[in-house]
Amino acid sequence: FSFRKLWAFTGPGFLMSIAYLDPGNIESDLQSGAVAGFKLLWVLLLATIIGLLLQRLAARLGVVTGLHLAEVCNRQYQKFPRILLWLMVELAIIGSDMQEVIGSAIAINLLSMGKIPLWGGVLITIADTFVFLFLDKYGLRKLEAFFGFLITIMALTFGYEYITVKPNQEKLLQGLFVPYCRDCGTPQLEQAVGIVGAVIMPHNMYLHSALVKSRQVNRADKREVREANKYFFIESCIALFVSFIINIFVVTVFAEAFFQKTNADVNQVCANSSSPHSSLFPNNNKTLEVDIYKGGVVLGCYFGPAALYIWAIGILAAGQSSTMTGTYSGQFVMEGFLNLRWSRFARVLLTRSIAVTPTLFVAIFQDVEHLTG
Repeated sequence: FSFRKLWAFTGPGFLMSIAYLDPGNIESDLQSGAVAGFKLLWVLLLATIIGLLLQRLAARLGVVTGLHLAEVCNRQYQKFPRILLWLMVELAIIGSDMQEVIGSAIAINLLSMGKIPLWGGVLITIADTFVFLFLDKYGLRKLEAFFGFLITIMALTFGYEYITVKPNQEKLLQGLFVPYCRDCGTPQLEQAVGIVGAVIMPHNMYLHSALVKSRQVNRADKREVREANKYFFIESCIALFVSFIINIFVVTVFAEAFFQKTNADVNQVCANSSSPHSSLFPNNNKTLEVDIYKGGVVLGCYFGPAALYIWAIGILAAGQSSTMTGTYSGQFVMEGFLNLRWSRFARVLLTRSIAVTPTLFVAIFQDVEHLTG
């Protein structure tokens, strides 16, 4: 084992792990905590382990064959199943991309205190995604370092919320290692399914199998191939462990602070803290329902404005990074299935347009208070 070699192979796994930290995952985490408390942490752990196994297979495919998953499908399937597969993956990317771009737009709305509308946040996200994606013109390692920076921001911001709220450690460990959900009903079951769906994303297999091709491996040398597979697997383990810890931060914060809270509880606290958002929560005894936007507002009511703005920064980092990796996925999928050989700008423009156009329409015709949940 060599740490120098591990460092040389470090990068693709952390880019892949961004999909485990996108705004969809964050929303799934906070709703899991608010609906089921600590009881579904073991589902998150199990889903992450299954995700690791799938990413391991995707990386091995790229290392051993020198082709990513979409290219292999292009070679192995006839035209009809190939187009059908491409359409299915493209729909998955569009669905994922919508919540990533909207997540960034919500964060921008929160940070601007509502001055930048949702559609404005979407346009800003689209524009800066183009800018950041062209960072790899200065070297892939620089782009990987930028993604590492965004993951660090997420760890620090959500870690701050964790330290501020101070979740019960005994309940955390029990929820993590006892695969049981006492007194759980349909809402908790739906949330468990949501966790699995948020963590395991099909387009991420295409992305990871393509990213590992960025490292030079002599495929005629079995020893070198085995070594590359080993270091990519170690890196994936580290990257997904970091993403798992960040997800744990979010689930436990909302489990500790807002599990079994009612709208009336939150309305009262927000009114006492002079929050302008207290009207978001009707003064009734219905169980509190939170999403990315309301989650930030509630944290601000209970723990001060700093908690709200730090939450928004974390969501912005999650949305921005996952939007970029989603674009990469779209490029690899389209190139592989359709065998396109366009200029880089044309490819980015096409994949962005397909994914973002429906998002912009949603943002124009919906306001931030009714968009998520």
